[in-house]
Amino acid sequence: MLCEEIFFNTYNRDAEGLAFSPYRVCPIGAHSDHNFGKITGLAIDKGIHIAYAPKQNGVVEMKSLQFPKRAQWHISDVPKTKCNDWADYLRGATWALGKDHRLRVGLCGVIEGSLPIGGLSSSAAVIIAFLQALCRVNDIELTAQEIIDVAYDAELNYVGVSVGKLDQSCEVLSKKDHLLYLDTLNGQYELIPQHPQMKPYKVMIFFSGLEHNLSGSKYNMRVDELRAGVYALQAYAEMDYGKFKEAAARHVPKDVYLKYKDRLPATWARRCEHWYTEFERVEQGAEAWRRGDIETYGRLSFGSGWSSIHNWESGAPEQIRLYEIMRHTDGIYGGRFCGAGFKGCCLALIDPAYEDAIRQTVTTQYLQAFPELEGKYAVYVCESADGVRI
Repeated sequence: MLCEEIFFNTYNRDAEGLAFSPYRVCPIGAHSDHNFGKITGLAIDKGIHIAYAPKQNGVVEMKSLQFPKRAQWHISDVPKTKCNDWADYLRGATWALGKDHRLRVGLCGVIEGSLPIGGLSSSAAVIIAFLQALCRVNDIELTAQEIIDVAYDAELNYVGVSVGKLDQSCEVLSKKDHLLYLDTLNGQYELIPQHPQMKPYKVMIFFSGLEHNLSGSKYNMRVDELRAGVYALQAYAEMDYGKFKEAAARHVPKDVYLKYKDRLPATWARRCEHWYTEFERVEQGAEAWRRGDIETYGRLSFGSGWSSIHNWESGAPEQIRLYEIMRHTDGIYGGRFCGAGFKGCCLALIDPAYEDAIRQTVTTQYLQAFPELEGKYAVYVCESADGVRI
C-alpha cells in the first residue's frame, strides 16, 4: 500500500499495523436514517487504509495523502471544539472513544483512500479505520454495535453533522454477497443473501469530479427542514412532543402526514414526502432483493434518486446529469447519488455484461455536458464486501 511506503519514508521504520474500513453504497434509504428510517446498503471492496504504529507518549500524529497538513493532538487533551480541518473526524473519534475507555497510547499514521472523496461515506470510513488502530494500540476490544455508536457520536456530537447510523452500520455490519436491511430506530438488521436466481451485478461508481464535505453543505439544513415539518405535524395532530431536536418522522404515522401535509410550507412538505416514500421504497426493495428481483430493486433505487432531486432537493447539476444519463443507459438496473448528494459520486447497479458499454456511454455523454471536468471525472467498478472487524 502507498500509505505504508509513505509511513516508512516519513518515520524511517515500517508501520506496525494496517487498519482498513470499506466504503459503502446505499441504493435505497437515503436521507432517512437521521429520522430513524430503514435503509438498504452494501459495503464495497474499496475504502480507507491507515498504516500506523503506537506512540507511547500519548501523542496522535496523522497524515493524509489527500490533504497537505499533518495533524497532531494528545489522547488526553483533545480540543474541546472542532478545528475545522480534515482531522476533526479523528479528533472526534479520540474524544468519543475516550469517554468510556482509558486511552494511554497514541499513534502515528498515514491515511490513504482508494476512491475520491464524495458520497461513499469516507468520513465514517476514516473514523472507523482510525478507531481500529486506536483500539489496537490501547488493547481495547469493541463490539460491532460499540464501533457504530462511537463513530456516530464522533461525527454527530463533535464534528456537528446531523447524521444517522446508516454509514457506520453499513461499514461494520455488511457481508459480501448480502444486502444489509437495517432499521435505524432500534438497530435490528438482516443480511439478505443474494438469491441463487438473481442476475449478476456489480457496483459502478461515477465520480463527478467534484468533491464535497457534509459539514459545509446544505445537509444539516435539509435535516432541520424535515424535522420542522414533523414538529408541525405533531402540533396539528395534537400529539405529544418535546424538544425540536427530538422530533423524528418515524414517530409520526404516515396517515398523519397525509392528513395535514397541505398545511405545511411547501419546502417542509417535500422533505416529508421524501422521507415517507423512501421508507416504503426500502421495504419494497428488501423484498425484491429477497426474491432475487434486481430489476425491481434497481427501479426503486432510481425512484430514490428522483425523490432526492425533487423532494429532498439535493444534487449538484453534475450529479443530476449523471443520474439522468444512467436512467437511459442500457445495462443499468438502477442507481442514485451516493450519500447526501451534494457533489461527489453516483452509484449504479449494473449488469456486468454491459460494463464496457456503460462506461463509454456515460463518460461520453457526461463529458459532453461538462468538458471542463475531463481528467477529474472517473469511473470505478466495485464488488460487495464484508464490513470491518476490530
